[in-house]
Amino acid sequence: MLLRVIFTCLLAGNVLIRAATPIPTAAITTAQLTARLITAIKTLKSLRCNADARERISDKLVADYTAMKITFNPYRVYLKNRKSVEVLYVTGQNNNKAWVYPAAFPYITLNLDPNGSLMRKGQHHTALQAGFGMIADLLAGPTGRGDNAFTRSFRYAGDTTAQGQPGYILRSDYPQFRYIAYRVGKNETIASIAAHFSCGEYRILERNNLRVDSGLTEGQVLQVPNAYGRRVIVVVDAKTYLPASVTAYDDQGLYEKYSFLNVVANQPISPVEFSTDYKGYKL
Repeated sequence: MLLRVIFTCLLAGNVLIRAATPIPTAAITTAQLTARLITAIKTLKSLRCNADARERISDKLVADYTAMKITFNPYRVYLKNRKSVEVLYVTGQNNNKAWVYPAAFPYITLNLDPNGSLMRKGQHHTALQAGFGMIADLLAGPTGRGDNAFTRSFRYAGDTTAQGQPGYILRSDYPQFRYIAYRVGKNETIASIAAHFSCGEYRILERNNLRVDSGLTEGQVLQVPNAYGRRVIVVVDAKTYLPASVTAYDDQGLYEKYSFLNVVANQPISPVEFSTDYKGYKL
């Protein structure tokens, strides 16, 4: 997906006329849109983009803007946010830990577990979830067939534009969203429970005052969301069928919103750009 604002400007006297961007005209069904979106995500080889994020952390919306580069086979990711914090993770390297430059004292590169509590603090998702994989998993559901009540609630809801480009709206309204009392089974983890309910780990951790590395015991009762949200809106680029934005609401209002800008998909990224000594990195 390449999200670029393309305007044709005509100067007529002192009036600047902006040509409207056409919106999709071909009919599309919910099933077609969902299938094309999942396929576009699952077949990504590489991705460059900027992610403009809003996440609710401890009842406050926290904004961030992150430039990212990703290859998916093998998985390699480089992230740099507006505070100049840098993260690099390369599968099979550095004992499977991420290099993290904190852009703050003591200004040294740290080696951190990408699934650990330090890297997860104040964030809904991990560096290993960068990109669009979470969205594909959300639409496919825990069985991968999109056959639970929440995934079936998504509907094609019309056409729109995103950053000046034509797109489709895929929307879920799920008023049944709520937290339920869930009794932990044998060998279950926070991650496996989150996958079962397609709800993400963050709200389980937050609602139950748990750490990422907290162990669970069989029979323990947790408060768990029964779905990802009360309302979820995915804007899909009409050309690439990749997400232009994702917005999720729950029982407290806006939970998270991500807009994906300047997206370049499936253009080769040199392995050199996933090394700590690449020009311009402070790792």
